[in-house]
Amino acid sequence: MSDLSGVKALVFDVFGTVVDWRTSLINDFTRWGEARGIKADWTALVDGWRAVYAASMDEVRKNPQNGYVILDVLHRRSLEKLVAQFDIKGLSEADLQHLTLGWHRLHGWPDSVAGLTRLKTKYIISPLSNGNVALLTNMAKFAGLPWDLVMSAELFEHYKPDPETYLGAAKLLCLPPDQVMMVAAHNYDLKHAQKLGLKTAFVARPTEYGPLQKYDFEATGEWDIVAKDFGEIASRMGC
Repeated sequence: MSDLSGVKALVFDVFGTVVDWRTSLINDFTRWGEARGIKADWTALVDGWRAVYAASMDEVRKNPQNGYVILDVLHRRSLEKLVAQFDIKGLSEADLQHLTLGWHRLHGWPDSVAGLTRLKTKYIISPLSNGNVALLTNMAKFAGLPWDLVMSAELFEHYKPDPETYLGAAKLLCLPPDQVMMVAAHNYDLKHAQKLGLKTAFVARPTEYGPLQKYDFEATGEWDIVAKDFGEIASRMGC
């Protein structure tokens, strides 16, 4: 058993770990499209959008001369390409903005709010997400996520898994890395956090990608906690 007695803060991956982005977006866009009379394969659009997520951030990494670009802007650029690719007609500027801000309107997994609320009684809790500050703040208001503060890749001008994100979060909290626990449903995220000295907790979200899920069905590393949901993490952390 790992010694977790020194942990003071838990930081969370958000997309897929705290919120069910896929179901949220598909349902949101389907309702909106029906009300607006816009026909599209919204499931294919959402899956396509997420599929280009990593590549859009890699472009920022590869072109530092262009400066840091927040996720809202990357999402919008990707959306415009996908709308053309899927031949979705009749979208106004306001429509494109509404769809882009769909990422601000994501619902938590059923255990998220209750588990976070328990953890908050004893620990500092914060997102550590590639989402920008406005996105994460609006999402927290929408989904009732009880964060103590909002930490975003935007604050460090680096996207995960760059070391600056994990170490930057610990620095902002004035804590050594081993007093911070990274919570994620993605083994790669935890691997990078662990290398830098953070504690780690894995929670499986086997339906994150729906039928397209290919990995992260189970823990593949030596993480400090492996749990079925946030409630189990709270219990393991004495909350």
